[in-house]
Amino acid sequence: MRIALLITLSSFELCILCMAQDSVRIIDNITIKSKIKYHETIAPQTLKGETLEKVNAHTVADALRFMSGVQLKDYGGIGGLKTVNLRSLGSQHVGIHYDGIELGNAQNGVIDLGQFSLDNIEEVSVYQGQRSAIMQTASDFTNAGSIYIRTKSQLGKETSRNNDGKANNDHFVKSKLQLGASNLFRFSTLYEQHLSEKLVMSSNLEVLSTNGKYNFNYRRRNHDGSIAYDTTATRKNGDVQAIRAEINLYGNISDGHWQTKAYTYHSNRGIPGAIVNNVWRRGERQKDDNSFVQGSWQKDINRIYTLQALAKYANYRTHYLNKDTTQLMIDNTYRQQEAYLGLVHVFEIAPWWSVSLSDDFRWNYLDANMPLFVHPTRWSILSSAATAMDLNKLQCQGSIVFSHHLDKTRTGTSRKSYDNFTPALFLSYRPYLWLQFSCFAKKSYRMPTFNDLYYTNIGNTLLKPESAIQYDLGIRFDSKAIDGFTNRNTIAEDKHGNMNGSFEAHIYHNSVHDKIVAYPKGQQFRWTMLNLGRVHIDGIDMQGHASWKILNEMILSSRLQYTYQRARDVTDQTTSYYGDQIPYTPWHSGSMTMMLDYRAWDFAYNFVYTGERYCQQENILYNHLEPWYTSDLHLAWRHSYRGILCKATVEVNNLFDQQYDVIINYPMPGRNLNVTLLCEF
Repeated sequence: MRIALLITLSSFELCILCMAQDSVRIIDNITIKSKIKYHETIAPQTLKGETLEKVNAHTVADALRFMSGVQLKDYGGIGGLKTVNLRSLGSQHVGIHYDGIELGNAQNGVIDLGQFSLDNIEEVSVYQGQRSAIMQTASDFTNAGSIYIRTKSQLGKETSRNNDGKANNDHFVKSKLQLGASNLFRFSTLYEQHLSEKLVMSSNLEVLSTNGKYNFNYRRRNHDGSIAYDTTATRKNGDVQAIRAEINLYGNISDGHWQTKAYTYHSNRGIPGAIVNNVWRRGERQKDDNSFVQGSWQKDINRIYTLQALAKYANYRTHYLNKDTTQLMIDNTYRQQEAYLGLVHVFEIAPWWSVSLSDDFRWNYLDANMPLFVHPTRWSILSSAATAMDLNKLQCQGSIVFSHHLDKTRTGTSRKSYDNFTPALFLSYRPYLWLQFSCFAKKSYRMPTFNDLYYTNIGNTLLKPESAIQYDLGIRFDSKAIDGFTNRNTIAEDKHGNMNGSFEAHIYHNSVHDKIVAYPKGQQFRWTMLNLGRVHIDGIDMQGHASWKILNEMILSSRLQYTYQRARDVTDQTTSYYGDQIPYTPWHSGSMTMMLDYRAWDFAYNFVYTGERYCQQENILYNHLEPWYTSDLHLAWRHSYRGILCKATVEVNNLFDQQYDVIINYPMPGRNLNVTLLCEF
C-alpha cells in the first residue's frame, strides 16, 4: 500500500513538472523572490548572534532556559546531565538537529545538551509540533517538537580583494578563554578558511576542565513542616575533563550547496549523584567517546525539482563505573552504532503549490559487556508525503508519515515490528504583514528505547509505544513588518527615540497516551521506567521582544517569556493521584533578559523563574518543591585594533545565591563568577 501510494504521487508530480516555477510577491514596488519549499508556515523561537552571548549561556542547554514551553532538567553543575523536553511531552519526543541532521541515542533516547558548546553555534531554534517547512526529511516530520542547532560559517559572506583579485580577508580566527568558579578552565578556538570562492573549511576545538566542587545549603522538612536537617556541604564528584573537536567543509555548486562534518567528543567525568540519607558523595564515573560523520547535498535539478540527500554514521562508546560500596558495584561498557540515509524530493507544481516526498532509513545497534545482554538491533524505515500552499494571506502545510520499525535481538527471542501513520496540518493566516494567526494539529509517535525494552533485569519488553496528539492556536505581532514593508514614517516612536518589537502567544492542548517517564534511581545513569498511561496537558506560551534607541549610541532591548502548564495524569480515576500535576512540571515558569549596548560596552541582566511543582505522582506536601529563581549579570567591553577584535566579559551567575534543586536531591551551584577573554580577526 505504501509503495503504491508513493508511485502514484511520484507519477502525478512528474506529469505536471512543467507547471512549477519560482514564486514572486510584489509589495510596494519591492520584489521578493523565493520558493515555497523554504517557507515556514509558523516561525520558531530563535536565539542567535550577540543575544546568545548575553544570556550567560555556554551550552545549548543554558540557552534553552530563555525559550517558552521548554522544561530543562539539570542534575547539577557542569558535569551534571542536562536534558530538555517541550510542553511536558518528554525528552524522547524532541528531535535535536545539528546542522540539519538529527542526533540519535537509541539506548535511552536522551541527548545530553551539556556536550554542545555555544562557541561554535550561530543559531538555536525551537519548533513546537515540527519545523513547518516542506524541505525536510521524513524523520523531521515525526517529532512532537524540534531543536535546530546551526554552526557558524563564513560561506557566502563578501570578502575584499586586492588588485590581483586575491581575497584579503579569506580566513577567520576566533579564540576564547574562560576561567571561573570550581576551577573552571574552558578554551576554544575556531578557524575558518576560504579555500576558494565556493569552498570554506571550518575547524573548531574546545577543551574543558573543572573540579565541579561548589558549596550549597541543604534543608529538608518533615511531614509536619518542621526542619529535619539544615546543613552546608560541598558538592563533590562533579569533575569533568572533556575535549570536543569538529571540522566542516561547506561548498556551493551550481544551483545548490553541500556540507560535510566530522565530530568527536571525549570526556571523563564524575557523576554528582543524588543526595539522600545524608550521603554527600557518590562513586560513579562515566567516560564518553562519541564520534560521527555526516554530510548533506542539495541541488535544484531544474526549475521544478529539487533533490536533497543526507547521510550519517555515528559510533558512541560509554563506560559507566560505580565503586560505591553502599550500592551495587557496576562496571559496564556500552557501544551503540547508527547509520542513516535520507532522501528528499521537492516538486514546485505551481507558484503557490509544492509537494515533497521523503524517505529515511536508519539502523541502530547496541552492544554491552553485561551478562545476559540481548544485543538489540533496530531497523527503521520512514516515508513521508507533504504538500504546502501559499494562497496570498493564507499558508497551509499538510503531511503524513508512515513509520516501520523492526527490532531483533541476537538471541532471537524478541522480534517486534511496529507500524504507524502520523498526520499533521499547519495553517497560518496573515491579514496584515504585521499580524499573523496560526494553528496546527498533529499526531506524533515515538518508540520505546533500548533501555526501556531490553535493559538487563530492568527493561520491560511489554512497554507500549508512546503517542501524542497536539493542538495549537497562536497569534503573532511584529512591528518590524510595519517598518519594513509599509511607509517608513509610521515607525512606532516615543519621546526617547525609535522603538520596535514583537509579541507572540500560543494556547495548546496535548494528549499523551501510554506516556513513559524516566526517573533517576539513586544512580544517575540508570533509570526507573514508569508508564503513566494517559496525560492531558493544557498550556499557554507567551514571548515578546522589544528594543529602544535611547540615544544615538545607546540601545536598550529586552526579551520576556512566560509559560503556564497544567499537565494532569488522567490514567485511572481510582488512584490517589488522578488529576494531579505530573512530576517536575511547574504551573508557572518564565524568564527575562534586559540588554543595554553603549559604545564599546554591553550589559545584560538575566532572570529565570520556575514555580512550585511536585517530585512524585501524588501532589502532597511531602512531594512539594518550592519555586526557585536565578539572576545573572553580564558585562562586556570590546576594543578593535588593526583589524583585531578583543573582548573581555565578566559574568556573575546566581547573583543572590539562591539555593535550589531543578531535580530533587541534586543541588545547583550558588553564586559564582566567570571571566572570559575573546580575540578574533
